[in-house]
Amino acid sequence: METTLLSSTPLQLKKLDKSSLFLSSACKFTNRVCLKSNVLSTKVSHFCKKSLKVSASSQAAPATETATASSVPSVMKAWLYDEYGGVEVLKFDSSVSVPEVKDDQVLIKVAAAALNPVDFKRRLGKFKATDSPLPTVPGYDVAGVVVKVGSSVSSLKEGDEVYGNISEFALEGPKQSGSLAEYTAVEERLLALKPKNLSFVEAASLPLAIETAHEGLERSAFSAGKSILVLNGSGGVGTLVIQVAKQVFGASRVAATSSTGKLELLKSLGADLAIDYTKENYEELDEKFDVVYDAIGQGDKSLKVLKEGGTVVALTGAVPTPGFRFVVTSKGSVLTKLNPYLESGKVKPVVDSKGPFPFDKVVEAFSYIETNRATGKVVIAPIP
Repeated sequence: METTLLSSTPLQLKKLDKSSLFLSSACKFTNRVCLKSNVLSTKVSHFCKKSLKVSASSQAAPATETATASSVPSVMKAWLYDEYGGVEVLKFDSSVSVPEVKDDQVLIKVAAAALNPVDFKRRLGKFKATDSPLPTVPGYDVAGVVVKVGSSVSSLKEGDEVYGNISEFALEGPKQSGSLAEYTAVEERLLALKPKNLSFVEAASLPLAIETAHEGLERSAFSAGKSILVLNGSGGVGTLVIQVAKQVFGASRVAATSSTGKLELLKSLGADLAIDYTKENYEELDEKFDVVYDAIGQGDKSLKVLKEGGTVVALTGAVPTPGFRFVVTSKGSVLTKLNPYLESGKVKPVVDSKGPFPFDKVVEAFSYIETNRATGKVVIAPIP
């Protein structure tokens, strides 16, 4: 896969002493604006209704006090880290410079952001050889309102509600100034208009995960009439692989694994066979599949249920043969292609019920996603 190392403009940060960093990171936001949406939930079990937010359609949450190009401040509130490590390296700073907008970029007033496993792995320094320079404002997924456009931007304008994965290549020079901030600058080609029926919270939960789901299926040559087994079907990527395989690619049969309490969720998303991995060994199934989409790292076990001529998509862990791993490339065109499925409710965002986490609880949000127990996506909102 061809990749390009993105250049990054270093963040201009106010240097804080240790005491002010402590006070800043302990800061509480008292004037929170709650995002509200009228959610039509899919029919799931009583347990899932209580533990999940599975949105078929919703009223888009209006942006409050939307900034314009003339009113954008020079500094903003943001979360950042200036060294690699655990959640303790995350710091809140109210004086981070608002990123400059390049000719092909727009500036977004962030309404909501979401976390992915790559966020904490990056913070731990697992990709530091190809990372952008520290300090880093983390965050790939964003939903918000365009407040400024670069000179060569043609399809977006101020006031547009957009969403996207802000770093074209997740591991090769990802953006230094990410989405866990009041503002972020993003290339026009990485964004799409937000589906009208989705709230900012729901939209922010989608970009990196749904692009990963789509690209993995596309690379595996998945097509109508084929079958697929999704390992970790209740995760951020898995919930979307089930739906995109069925609704967009025309899968003939979708099977997926999860723990006992999440089986009804899998069925509600379109799985024909929901497998309880705490009670069954999927590798002992008589049934075989054209593709195994491994979002949890089961390695060679996947081969036992693979049809001859099939392939394994391995997002983590060992890569069996035949199989491959890839790192998603952010493309606004993919989101635009999938928007009709989102607007019709055929594909639904899944937001973990512990969220959305308020902006002053980013450390807690990171700690939660690192447990690997989240269902769907972990979202941060509202952003002040």
